[in-house]
Amino acid sequence: MRLLHGVRVLEVGGFITGPLAAMILGEYGADVIKIERPDGGDPFRSHAKDAGAGGLSPAFQAHNRNKRSIAVDYGKPDGLKVLHALVKTADVFINNNRPGVADKMGFSPAQLRQLNARLIYCAITGFGPDGPYAQRPAFDNVGQALSGWMSRHRRDDDPRVVGPAISDPATSYYAASAVLAALFERERSGKGRLVEVNMLEATIALNLEPLTYYFTEGEPAPLYQRGGASQAYNLVCKDGKCLGLHMSSPDKFWQALCRVIERPDWATRYATRADRVKHYESIAVQLKEVFARKTRAEWMARLEREDVPFAPELGVQEIEHDPQVKHLRTVYSLGKIKAPHRPAKVDGSREIDFRPPPGLGEHTGEILAELREKGAL
Repeated sequence: MRLLHGVRVLEVGGFITGPLAAMILGEYGADVIKIERPDGGDPFRSHAKDAGAGGLSPAFQAHNRNKRSIAVDYGKPDGLKVLHALVKTADVFINNNRPGVADKMGFSPAQLRQLNARLIYCAITGFGPDGPYAQRPAFDNVGQALSGWMSRHRRDDDPRVVGPAISDPATSYYAASAVLAALFERERSGKGRLVEVNMLEATIALNLEPLTYYFTEGEPAPLYQRGGASQAYNLVCKDGKCLGLHMSSPDKFWQALCRVIERPDWATRYATRADRVKHYESIAVQLKEVFARKTRAEWMARLEREDVPFAPELGVQEIEHDPQVKHLRTVYSLGKIKAPHRPAKVDGSREIDFRPPPGLGEHTGEILAELREKGAL
């Protein structure tokens, strides 16, 4: 289901924001060409455990499937000439360098528009094209901190950062959606557009619920406000395994939980959603004690029987073996590469001509031959 068949995307960038935005388009069938400099390419290539991995570190693999790689030194005239030739054949150009870098290097929006007026140029930055922070370096934890996201997910003074990147992929998905909107509009107008997305605003947008609470109520929401409002709990069972509950607002789910834990009196004591929100912390402490009395499997059987919204907490090593994940065929293998499919199906399909993450410059000869054949080079 190659919805973007015939769309050519050029990517000049590294790490996550630009590469992931391009990969998202590639997973819908676009021809994505990753333009890398020969002296190492994408910095994530250097994260491989050994040189024999060919620069295919887990971080690189995660953000660079379904692409071709051309290695050219666009910092030199001959390499820039190739980049410009590619631009003449492209629909989208994605760049995630700091503001001003593209101008100095010869691939700013204005410079490339002279070569291709229909080009959708996507500029991804940390803080936007200008302003007091524009020239600061920005990575994921910077975006999490400044956007307010970090303040909602950190409690103590542990200096270590847990969890996967948040700001980076959020920026990538907002960028990809904006590019798709610009491509759709171009079908009507025939015009290229400049799409600008920055990590700060993308993560603020992702932080929408607590920000709206503040704008509405005039004060930050308590740290566990959303958990209380949605009646969500993470509970460790007798065997040390965890499961998550999320009753949301319908009374029927709370009443079902009361039957599961054999506490019919709670259905009266905490009869309304307002009661449950008010006593969230107390309920959490009591549920912790209750769920510690049986194994996770025992609780899951009861919860499923009573139709309570729940799921076991899975480690990453367990996900592909989960019955529902297996049924959906979420994980696919391509040679030595294993990865999740894109989450969206169209007419029941999400199959494309899969490509494994490319080696540095793996397709240089192939792409140059195509340019010569088209007369672009």
